Amino acid sequence: MSEQQSTFPRRDAEGRIRTLGDLLGVSLAGLVIGVLALVLFEWAFATMGAGAFGRTNGWLAVILPVWLFWDDFRAWEFGAARVVAALAGVAVGIFAGLLAAGLAAGLPPLVSGGLAAAVFTVVYAVIWFPGVHWLARRTS
Repeated sequence: MSEQQSTFPRRDAEGRIRTLGDLLGVSLAGLVIGVLALVLFEWAFATMGAGAFGRTNGWLAVILPVWLFWDDFRAWEFGAARVVAALAGVAVGIFAGLLAAGLAAGLPPLVSGGLAAAVFTVVYAVIWFPGVHWLARRTS
């Protein structure tokens, strides 16, 4: 009797994430975990008197989503499709994240950086996923 093990995000035989929904869901969950970890560290350091709350850069919350994006990038076979899609996603994602951080400039760095990290995460995923699938089909 064989048991089928369900994993999230769902991946194909090569280890690539199957759907944009899975990529967005897991990356945004990682972002929330990153933000919560930053808030916890900020609270702990502020309680010990090591600085004011909210002074840490919220961009650090993007660590887990970037790790997921890197893992999906590595799962694609070597070629121009994955590099072009990744570079386009990074460029537009960073630009959109910096724009969001600039619009939230009056807020503490934890909030404005967290907002920027969220914008980067969504923009990168929305460009990367369809981009790499479309480019891979075109170059095959």
